[in-house]
Amino acid sequence: MACKGLRQPLLCFRQARQGQNFVGEINQEVLVFGFIWYVAFLFSTTCHEAAHALVAKLGGDETAAQGGQVSLNPLPHLKREPWGMVVVPILSYISMHSMFGWASAPFDPLWERRHPKRSAWMALAGPTANYSLMLLAAAGLHVGAKAGWFHRLPGTDNLDFAATALLIFFSLNLLLGTFNLLPVAPLDGSTVIMLFMSEKTAQKYLDWLRGNSFAMAGLIVGMVLFYYCYQPMDDFVSHILLPNHI
Repeated sequence: MACKGLRQPLLCFRQARQGQNFVGEINQEVLVFGFIWYVAFLFSTTCHEAAHALVAKLGGDETAAQGGQVSLNPLPHLKREPWGMVVVPILSYISMHSMFGWASAPFDPLWERRHPKRSAWMALAGPTANYSLMLLAAAGLHVGAKAGWFHRLPGTDNLDFAATALLIFFSLNLLLGTFNLLPVAPLDGSTVIMLFMSEKTAQKYLDWLRGNSFAMAGLIVGMVLFYYCYQPMDDFVSHILLPNHI
């Protein structure tokens, strides 16, 4: 499966997730992609949760900070969510060639109730970290393309390790930021929308949101919404931010 052009590895990853003879054709590349995807996933989710924890600390909630999560060291985050950050991502890639998982940062619900706007800023911090990483990856791709640092692997049309890694960081962080901003519980977007409410309305909203068990239903709704909205957004953002060629 040749990957021509700077954007084409993203197509290869989509084809891999769809099971289009990816393993049979380039089993070695599946392993390489899996390694890069996991490193990107681990670093990106660590940044996401560390951003939550930092903004919560700045807003007066030390819960996550006391657990060591105001850190880019992945170990405190891995310790809190070993299944979501290690087991499930690796198993999902092995079984479906698609990596997914989860992580979390604890917070004080009483603090959230007293300071709903601060809680909303805490929620926004995670996706903001992902979009920042996405922009840094795009900047690296532009610099590398203009400087001629990227090249094709011998005997193939595939891009080298550096370009592929930057593309994965770009794609993964666009995905993480977008999915988490969907306004359904338990995703960050369900809390971020309190930024557009008055304090009184936000507290009433919190009473309703936390007083019901919407986690499973919210995730199902979120995945359905994501299925229909992400691909057009991915194409649009990639067209704007990624260089056309190397």
